[in-house]
Amino acid sequence: MSAKQDSLPSSAPPATHTEHMQDGYGRQYRATSVAGLPAHQEHGVAIDHKVPQADVIQAQPDLLWSRIRRTLREPFAEFWGVFILIMFGDGVVAQVVLSNGEKGDYQSITWGWGLGVMLGVYTSGISGAHLNPAVTFANILGAMCASGVVYANYKSAIDVFEGGSNIRTVPGYSETATAGIFCTYPAAFMTRTGQFFSEFIASSLLMFLIYALKDDGNIGAGPLTPLGLFFIIFGIGACFGWETGYAINLARDFGPRLMSYFLGYGHEVWSAGNYYFWIPMVAPFFGCTFGGWLYDMFMWTGESPVNTEAAGLARLIKPSRAVWSNTYAEKRGGMTGV
Repeated sequence: MSAKQDSLPSSAPPATHTEHMQDGYGRQYRATSVAGLPAHQEHGVAIDHKVPQADVIQAQPDLLWSRIRRTLREPFAEFWGVFILIMFGDGVVAQVVLSNGEKGDYQSITWGWGLGVMLGVYTSGISGAHLNPAVTFANILGAMCASGVVYANYKSAIDVFEGGSNIRTVPGYSETATAGIFCTYPAAFMTRTGQFFSEFIASSLLMFLIYALKDDGNIGAGPLTPLGLFFIIFGIGACFGWETGYAINLARDFGPRLMSYFLGYGHEVWSAGNYYFWIPMVAPFFGCTFGGWLYDMFMWTGESPVNTEAAGLARLIKPSRAVWSNTYAEKRGGMTGV
């Protein structure tokens, strides 16, 4: 290691990059870290933790699966994060509905979804714990697979509740509908405007409060961010979940809805609630954008597009390269930045 490296503070013992060069049978493996460069550190937007052993060497890096896993680690994390989310969320709804409220009530559902989000964030922290298909397609796959597992687990109970193994119904079309286990459906009295506004408000609250949890200039939640998310989801469900089921995320709704269609619930999964299905696909994007903007505009004082000239609108009203380009640099000493 260079003298410059030796001078850097570290919470880990000095690494020689030869610690794991030999296994218990005397076989040799090449070092997987380059001297002077730290090994990959796990971190994420939602849980910004760091591995103390900054120079730890990846085990068996030349194996095919090791290379595949390293390349696809973030999509895998998003897949399993949403998988855990839906397993707990759809699972608790199934238990409450199919037991006719004997094994839980609405508060059980808010607890279940809150726990699902918290544990999903812990699972997918290395990718940023987005749990949202606006970021990666892996989320939809994770949601579909998890809802399929929940269906398989509760299939016998669904058969009894619906009245037969060949009967699958959707809320609004039957008193014994079970499609609501997998995705959200609006209350019968909701108008189209009310449906959109309910999801918009809940999504705005979600994003505003996530920003608050991650703002260390405020109180901030630090490593307790997943626990804070649990209480956010629990609170939104307890206070705003009745009207539309608080989807507040395309991943939570579209993947399980698609799976329920494949499982035989029919066209009604799309037409129910006056074709409500697109509301939880669109409203959360507007709501989360608005919630993030509110926090940026009124609370956040750090670097942000909002904290620029004309609250970020200068890029529109002054369309020069110096304003709108993120890579523009002025000439300095005869050199021009790009």
